[in-house]
Amino acid sequence: MKATWLYRTAAVLLVLFAAGHTYGFLKFKPPSDEGAAVWAVMNTVHFQFQGHSYTYAGFYVGFGLFVTAYLLFSAYLAWHLGGLARKNPQAIGALGWVFFALQVVSVVLSVQYFFLQPAVLSGLVAVCVGVAAVLAKQKR
Repeated sequence: MKATWLYRTAAVLLVLFAAGHTYGFLKFKPPSDEGAAVWAVMNTVHFQFQGHSYTYAGFYVGFGLFVTAYLLFSAYLAWHLGGLARKNPQAIGALGWVFFALQVVSVVLSVQYFFLQPAVLSGLVAVCVGVAAVLAKQKR
């Protein structure tokens, strides 16, 4: 198994994660009357900050899209690290391990606050980048 293949696999998984995350949070419908009431309030309650009016639902959507952007950047980074692992593995340095640590944090947060799908995807990405970091270090 090669580090390049593992980083590129992680990149594909991260793109799928970004697509699923974006679709999921934009299409989410509250499963109960209580949830629908909370969502309605999030959309109708406004607050002022620095001369602008905001809603909590707007923050929800904004943070969700923010996460999508970071997942897509992570996919780019994984793909780039795959190229480095093939051509210049010593250039990866500590970045491979920091990227792995970020994915482990993603697993922990997914398990604690979310549900099975993001936890599984986070776990798969963590395994890919962790093993790739080991292989890239051995190749130096």
